[in-house]
Amino acid sequence: MDDAQLRTIWQQRQEPLNASPVGQSLAILMKHTLGKRVRQLGALGAVWDEVIPEDIREHTALESFNRGVLTVVVDSAPHRYQLQMLLTGGLTREIRQRFSGALNTIRLIPGQFYAIDLETGERRYTF
Repeated sequence: MDDAQLRTIWQQRQEPLNASPVGQSLAILMKHTLGKRVRQLGALGAVWDEVIPEDIREHTALESFNRGVLTVVVDSAPHRYQLQMLLTGGLTREIRQRFSGALNTIRLIPGQFYAIDLETGERRYTF
């Protein structure tokens, strides 16, 4: 047998690679999972900007929206209390009416965030 025949036999006996390129998996993830969340969070951000008063809104940042739970970071306890009172007083109902998706609860968590990006000088959270 010559080298070409041996190489052909060797290649035929090799196990086929079952791995798929990472790019395909990431594209599917981005399109179906993350893309949907980003669109929903963007729609919620627009409603949030319309409904929440500006003096409270500038102390909040929408962090995530997953399984009908909107997580909002509030930077101080007084603003968190004021926002909680507004939400229980009827703003949650108004947000649900304006938002086309399924919004079950709004969870407020304490935290810090930078409202202005230090590098560019623009608002960090824009919707």
